[in-house]
This record gives sequence, structure tokens and C-alpha cells, in this order.
Amino acid sequence: MSNRFLVTVVTALSLVPLSGTASAEVAPGAYLAARQARYNSDYAAAAEYLTQALLRDPENAELLDHATAAFVSLGRIRAAIPIARRIEELELQSQIANMTLVADLIKEEDYDSVIARVEEDRAISPLADGLLAAWAHLGKGDMSTALGLFDAVMKEPGMSDFAAYHKALALGTVGDFEGTVAIFSGDAVGEVQTTRRGAIAWAEALSQLERNEDAIKVIDDTFGKGLDPELADLRARLEAEERVPFSRVSGATDGVAEVLYSLGRALLQETSSEYVLVYSRLAEYLSPDHIDAQIMSAELLEDLGRYELATEAYARVPRDHPSFHVAEIGRAETLRRSGRLEAAAEVLNQLTKSHPNQPVVHVSAGDLFRQLEEFDKAVDAYDRAVEIYEEQDEPQWFVHYTRAISYERQGKWPEAEADFRRALELNPEQPEVLNYLGYSLVEKRQKLDEALDMIERAVEQRPESGAIQDSYGWALYRLGRYDEAVGPMETAASLSAVDPVINDHLGDVLWAVGRRTEAEFQWKRALSFITEDTPEQDIDPERIRRKLEVGLDEVLAEEGAAPIAVADDDG
Repeated sequence: MSNRFLVTVVTALSLVPLSGTASAEVAPGAYLAARQARYNSDYAAAAEYLTQALLRDPENAELLDHATAAFVSLGRIRAAIPIARRIEELELQSQIANMTLVADLIKEEDYDSVIARVEEDRAISPLADGLLAAWAHLGKGDMSTALGLFDAVMKEPGMSDFAAYHKALALGTVGDFEGTVAIFSGDAVGEVQTTRRGAIAWAEALSQLERNEDAIKVIDDTFGKGLDPELADLRARLEAEERVPFSRVSGATDGVAEVLYSLGRALLQETSSEYVLVYSRLAEYLSPDHIDAQIMSAELLEDLGRYELATEAYARVPRDHPSFHVAEIGRAETLRRSGRLEAAAEVLNQLTKSHPNQPVVHVSAGDLFRQLEEFDKAVDAYDRAVEIYEEQDEPQWFVHYTRAISYERQGKWPEAEADFRRALELNPEQPEVLNYLGYSLVEKRQKLDEALDMIERAVEQRPESGAIQDSYGWALYRLGRYDEAVGPMETAASLSAVDPVINDHLGDVLWAVGRRTEAEFQWKRALSFITEDTPEQDIDPERIRRKLEVGLDEVLAEEGAAPIAVADDDG
């Protein structure tokens, strides 16, 4: 083992927060602990234990690979680089090591070495390497070769839009804004699917050509009226006839960061968040001002359940950046999910003051209050969001839907029903709205035929939803169609096996068709699934215990409700 690598490992170990017991671990214990940490996506613990294990087994390919990945996932690329170099010295195969070393070479502007690694298949991936080589040649000043490589990648299946986007950015970095505009407009290479970042680059290129009116049209056609702070600021500057600088990328390093970011975004639907996190972290390393990459890393960490790391990532977005409110909404959510509810509420409270005209801020505040069952505060927040969306002439169904839920939970049914119906006006076949309104009408024994029709339409769209199947079965039960209700209720229980409400409903339906022993079994299951987080309005455990004691018929009689009876022919 080289002295340099030993120093690197010891240094890495000293920089990882220790758990308090790790120093007593022997190598096998550290290895097993590292495996468990990796399974839990606990990158800090994984880095700690892997570093310890490497002190005893410094040439272990698996340990080296996983250690590199752990440090990259933490965003500590400098700590990962020496480990990646050690992997290469040992002639081991590791994609994460290759990606880390390529990022380091790009950062050092060693473009010849990058090109050599691409030619030797020791770079990033087949999807990225063509674009990587193109940007490396641009970094060397060889624009002709770079453009040829972009064109070559454009011919590969599924890569035309990516390559066109990067070629447009590359042309912009050398001041060929006519070429950039020609690509984005479709005049040069045919129609190109435009992303948010692409539309901004297009508008900036038009502004550089003193075509601000055309740039404004790009913004309006792409994003509509409800603009976020970054887009609103850009549009205002264009309207003020400012010549907006071309800011998406400034050279090869930014270009490669954009390759990693854009491909990472594309891979989100096809692979794990853990894998994509490597792309976003390396993009951050290459371009520290790439706020979209920072936010993507935070979102991925949140998805992986690493809320503390996600909170830290969101918090790094500067307060004066146009995406600050997006990051703060994300930070509030990670705080909520980690149980820090007061901190989450305070973040959103401050955000409503600093960004009062952003409806998404008020929607997020309303969502948090609704989750905290502070429904009056939720309604107030949704009121403001609805007001802003109406001012922008862009009403949103989901705000009316969530406000309706908040009204319903307060017992304000007329207001709730009005909002549910407004949501359906804006999105007539939205299954969640159809289900919630239909179920609520069933529970209130109002407009049962209409309610059943709504729920049936919801079932057609979401047959795999346990909640919607439950609503369907419960509506049939309320209509006295007990035999018909059994199938949907059993389906609902199979789809949502530990939902106490669904198991309780299934018990009632089974009782109604004479399957009394099975009904009691389902009521007992329902009781076992009730937790402190189960909303009191959804289920009454004392009522279930009473049903187990005397039966459903007696409970209905005690409540003054109509007894169970088979419906007549007309329903």
C-alpha cells in the first residue's frame, strides 16, 4: 500500500463524523456495518466504516468501489478522487471511479487526458461519452471537431434532443448565437424538445441578437402566465430592453456539468435515485453555481430517506437566487418528514413573507397545515393561493381539491362540496377528486346515484387504488347492494392490506351478507392497524369494539340508523 493512499484513507476517516462505536470495530465488523449503511443509503456511516475496512484491506476492489461511491454521494469529491486513483493503479474496473477521475480531469482542464479516456472506454458511460468528448475538444479550442462530435451523437437513437441541446449551448459559449437560435427554433436540425433550461438559453441567445420581443414570446409560449421568480425576472429584463447575457454555460467545464445534469434527469425514470445522485453530485462539483443540480441532489437524497443530507443540500441554495423558494419548500418538506414539524412550519412562514406572490409557497404551507390537521390555517393558505392563481388567470384544480378536504375536515360541507365541484370543472375526470367527492356524498347519504357514478368513473381510471375500490364497495353497501359490494371491498383490502378503515368496511360488508365470523376477523384486523397517526375522523375504535361485542345490527339500532336490509329491485 502506497504511503500516499494510507494518508488519504486516514485523512478521510478523520473527516467523517464518528458514530461513537465505530472505532472499536474490527475489519469484519466494519465491513458488515458498511454493507448495512449502504443498504440504508446512509452515506456518512458507509464512508466511515468503509474507510476503516480499507485500512486493513487496502486492495479490496469492492471496498474501494463502494468507498468512492459513498464519498461522491456525500458530495465530497476531493475525498473520493484518491480512492478512485487507487482503483486505477490496481487496474480494477469501476464506473464510479472512472466518472470521478474524468470529473477531476475536466476540473483541471486536462482535456487531452479526457479524450484519451473516452477513446479507451474509461470515461462516464456510452450515453455521455460522445458529448463529453465534444466538450473536451471545445475546451481545447477545436470547435470544428467538437461540432462534428455533437452531430455524430445526434444520430444515435434517443440522443438527438440531448446532442442538439448541447450543440446549441456550445455555439453560445463561442458567441455564435445565430447558430444557437437556429437549433432551438428547429431551423437547423428539425424540431427539438425544449426543456426549461433550454428555453432560458434560447431566450438569452435571442437577447444577445437584440431580439428581445422574440425572446419574450419564447418565455410566454413555453411557460404561460404564472412565472416563477427566475423566469419573471428574465422576462422583466427582456421587456426593459436589457441585453441579457448568455448564462447557461461559459465553457467546457460547465458543459460537462450540464451533460451530467441533463442525463441524470433523463435517467430518473429508468434507474435508481442512488445511481442518479452520482451524476448530480459530480455536476455540482464541476459547476458549484449549478443550482438545478444542487436541488436535484437534494430531491434525490430526500427520495432516499436521507433527510438530514437533503436539508443541508437545500440550505446551500443562496437566499438571493431565484430558485431559493423552491429550495426552501424542499427544505420544509425534509424537515417535516424527519419529524421537525415546528422548524418546517417556520421555514414556510418566513417564505410566505419573503415570497408572498408565489402561489406554490402558499400551497406548500397549506399542505403542511393540512398534514398537521390545522385545517383552519390550511384554508387560509389555500385562499391566498387560489387568489393569486385567479389573478394570473390560471386556476388550478388541485388547490380547490386540497382546500375542499380542509373544509370537509372542519365539517364545513357546503364550502367543501363547492370546492370539489370547482376542481371537477377544471379537471372533469380527475380520479382523486371524483373519489373523494363521491365517497363524501355516500357517507352523507346524499345524491347516491351521482356519487356512485363518480366513484365508478374513478375506478375505471385507477383500478389499482385500494382507496378508490373501497369507496366503490362502500357506496354499493350504502345502497343496500351488499352482494355486489363484497368484490370491490375484498379487492380494496388486498390492495391496502393494513388500512384500518378498509378492513373495518370489509367487516361491515361481510356481516351484511351473513359471513359473520369473517366480519369479526376483519374488525379485529382493523383495530390492530390503528395507530396514533390514524385520523380520529376516519375511524372510531370504540365503535369497532362494540361491533365485536354485540354485532353490527345492534350497533346500528343503538345509533338509530336503518337496519341492514337487502335492497329492492330498483335499488
